[in-house]
Amino acid sequence: MRHVKASAIASEVFDTLYTSRQIEPFSKRVEGFDNAKAYRVTAKLRALRLARGEKHVGRKIGFTNTNIWDEYQVFEPIWGDMFAERVKPLDTLRSENIIELEGFAEPLIEPEIQFGIAETLHPDMSEHEMLSNIAWVAHGCEIVQSIYPGWKFTAADTIACGGLHAALRIGPHHSTNEFNLDMLVEQLASFKITLFCDGEEIDHGTGANVLGSPLKALKALVVMLAKDPDNPPLAPGEIVTTGVLTRAFPVKPGQVWSTKLEGLALESVRIKFA
Repeated sequence: MRHVKASAIASEVFDTLYTSRQIEPFSKRVEGFDNAKAYRVTAKLRALRLARGEKHVGRKIGFTNTNIWDEYQVFEPIWGDMFAERVKPLDTLRSENIIELEGFAEPLIEPEIQFGIAETLHPDMSEHEMLSNIAWVAHGCEIVQSIYPGWKFTAADTIACGGLHAALRIGPHHSTNEFNLDMLVEQLASFKITLFCDGEEIDHGTGANVLGSPLKALKALVVMLAKDPDNPPLAPGEIVTTGVLTRAFPVKPGQVWSTKLEGLALESVRIKFA
């Protein structure tokens, strides 16, 4: 066990991401490596990526689905940055959208709800008030990866590597003006989702799986950032993806994954992996 500067950890993560290589978790080799130290790594890693010319576009929230906490031995939500190269819209004119898996380490698929932030969000806002400051809502899929072998890590390890984020695909944006906001608050908590692989039902989920609702997951992020001395709050224009609605599943080249939503007027997702 040894002390290591946040900048050195960030550099190691920076050199490892998207190479398909894996490394030993920092919690096993850095003394006292906790969430606070990991979020200092987050700030250093973001600076490295910005210096390389990447464009910061938003945040992903992880481990909002309490049903998977025991599986991964992580018992609290975390967040990571997202950058433009890894965040793309789904092409609704194509029957299948293709994601190349090269460079990803043990990738999994996670169907999620995304929000586009219009105005500043505050920790004391109600869900209805937050929706009033959200420009759009969409359904898509996040691909997550583990630079740590076998998906074995602590919460701090997941924070240090950018929240396990690999890629995000976002379906059509729907302005919150299209909805009755009170009804949308209810629908985001109660809607149901089915996840398919090659046409076979794999799992079921609901909006309530993510801390009670994607809006509650978003509020958890706002609260975390309000207490974070090293990272900025959400800014207007950022995209937030709110966590997996089902369980997360391994993906392989050649597979086609799709979703079906009930009780929420958002398009389904269909993605092929290569």
